[in-house]
Amino acid sequence: MRGYAAIGLHLPKDPLNIGEVLRAAGCYGASMVAASGTRYKKSKTDTQSAHRHLPLIECDDLKLILPYGCTPIAVDLIDDAKSLIDFKHPESAFYIFGAEDGTLGNDILHWCKERVYIPTNYCMNLAATVNVVLYDRLSKRNG
Repeated sequence: MRGYAAIGLHLPKDPLNIGEVLRAAGCYGASMVAASGTRYKKSKTDTQSAHRHLPLIECDDLKLILPYGCTPIAVDLIDDAKSLIDFKHPESAFYIFGAEDGTLGNDILHWCKERVYIPTNYCMNLAATVNVVLYDRLSKRNG
């Protein structure tokens, strides 16, 4: 299969979430994880030591590391987002996730070409959201 999935974390609140996202990235074959804001510290939730096997990039601005030709996708509970159920994943995607206590905001949303949400009754935790999106991508590409 061609293409790749990259993960961007905008201002994640908890290093444990970053470790869990790295674990998800390893499980589903994501190509990269980038985090703005907080600095990564080895977390017990990164049980695969995924940071040793795929790039973890710390940056001030996720837009500056957007891979060439890659579609930026905001994953957020906002009014104009598409349901993940009906979403067609692009060949190469940079999925941007925010902290659990708010939306990504206009600084991120204005440059994301796509916006998607997971239809749930309540807000999911960051790592669970990453797992669901990566699983959905995998299942739709293999289906």
